[in-house]
Amino acid sequence: MKSVLKKNNFMKKLLSVLLIISAFYSCKTETKNTEITEAKPEKPNIIFIMSDDHAFQAISAYGHPVSQLAPTPNIDRIAQNGMRMDRAYVTNSICGPSRAVILTGKHSHINGFRQNGDRFDGDQPTLPKKLQELGYTTAILGKWHLHGYPQGFDHWKIIKDQGNYYNPDFIEAGDTTRIEGYATDIITEDAISWLEQQRDTTKPFFMMVHHKAPHRNWMPALRYANKYDSINFPLPETYFTDHEGSQASKEQLQTIYEDMYEGHDLKMTKKLGSSELAHNPWTTDFERMTAEQRAAWDTAYQAKNDAFHKADLHGKALAEWKGQRYLRDYMATIAAVDEGVGNILDYLEANNLDENTIVVYTSDQGFYLGEKGFFDKRYMYEESYRTPLLIQYPKAIKAGSQSEALVQNLDFAQTFLDYAEGNNLAADMQGQSLRPVLEQQVADDDFREVLYYHYYDFPAFHMVKKHYGISTKRYKLMHFYDDIDTWEFYDLESDPQEIQNKIDDPAYANVIERLHKKLDSVQEVYGVTQKEFEQAPAARVTREYKNFERLRGTPMQ
Repeated sequence: MKSVLKKNNFMKKLLSVLLIISAFYSCKTETKNTEITEAKPEKPNIIFIMSDDHAFQAISAYGHPVSQLAPTPNIDRIAQNGMRMDRAYVTNSICGPSRAVILTGKHSHINGFRQNGDRFDGDQPTLPKKLQELGYTTAILGKWHLHGYPQGFDHWKIIKDQGNYYNPDFIEAGDTTRIEGYATDIITEDAISWLEQQRDTTKPFFMMVHHKAPHRNWMPALRYANKYDSINFPLPETYFTDHEGSQASKEQLQTIYEDMYEGHDLKMTKKLGSSELAHNPWTTDFERMTAEQRAAWDTAYQAKNDAFHKADLHGKALAEWKGQRYLRDYMATIAAVDEGVGNILDYLEANNLDENTIVVYTSDQGFYLGEKGFFDKRYMYEESYRTPLLIQYPKAIKAGSQSEALVQNLDFAQTFLDYAEGNNLAADMQGQSLRPVLEQQVADDDFREVLYYHYYDFPAFHMVKKHYGISTKRYKLMHFYDDIDTWEFYDLESDPQEIQNKIDDPAYANVIERLHKKLDSVQEVYGVTQKEFEQAPAARVTREYKNFERLRGTPMQ
């Protein structure tokens, strides 16, 4: 009897042990299965903030002397939280074409929008449409500048045409409304309103915030109109140059001290004690201001304009004064953009959205701050060709990181599709995902060897010649064509200011020959055909030079 009881007790204990072991492995399996389910990553939100004509020299994160006197602490936050990209470029340095490249991930000759005035084919595949396929809710707020209405966006509210700084006209659902206020502030408020009240919170979001600022004619918000009056910004060493070796540079119409309009651009007045603007061929920017806005504006500028008249400047002194007035207005216009970026970042942090949101700050191209005497953009020279690019994404991008990889606005669409798990939708695009660079999975030098550029907008404003070319980290080869036929070559290592055209220097003959071959192969890869080298009728070129001469009026000497 005792042996039977012992046996039964043994069996009970054995059963208990087996049950415990079984429960343990069952629990481990369930935990493992649960972990597999929860490991699926959440798609990131994407906020793409793009200003218009914001020079990298004017963002303090890049360390340029001008920006150190007029810092941008909120835009700098993106660099501090993520990556600053130091060799970011565009494919075509002009507003509309740059936007078309960003939307399509294709060069201008492929997406069909080569120059301002073209019609963008909104029916073609675009980034927002593809993100919608991937489950995103999408919005664009601010500048569009592509003609027609945006497609692929669940919500859009865009500035009409180029837009105005004060009391701009906005188009929403086909209706145009004039909104009293300052354009930068309105766009920022619309962006936060969409995030807070209008987006579908069950989906990841993609929001494009496109500022008009700091585009010509650089009108600051009234609260910043006198912000930099006491600052003397350093003018570039090349502010006065004879453009030796560059016929295209000699024949442009975008020199600060020769081609800016005294009233419209520089806000100069006709005489001492008067608030009447000097040469101002485009009157709408000031006429649309309310009486109160205009009175505040005139008060802000009266004393400094009167001081100018009393100084009675001429020649070089006048040219330098114009450069200072331009930089003060330009940097003051950026102040509201920086403030707006801070408001958006604050909203993300306050609502626990910052960790899973990619935030990009960039410009549609670079801009001149007096280098070679220029304002505007268009050229393949560094100040115009290079654009600021700051990206944060706490989940994947190391805070405070930097990159020297050669990247372009051509790459944005593929980058966002990569993060949205949509690489299969990028097969028709011509860029490369920046994800390996952003996450430091590839060495900067291994990402890309060469960039291609092509500018078409001639004859047009500023009369910058059509040109195309390629660049590496060290060298740049360009061909200017249409009514001229000239080549330029620069060694950026020995000549970062690009003032010594070495195209005929025998010391570089082998390098130039290699670049010519590389240019031919790159154009073949990108599908560039003879159509892209068409010339404008000579009579039209002559007519446009005369038209702009009349529009310019008589410059103040």
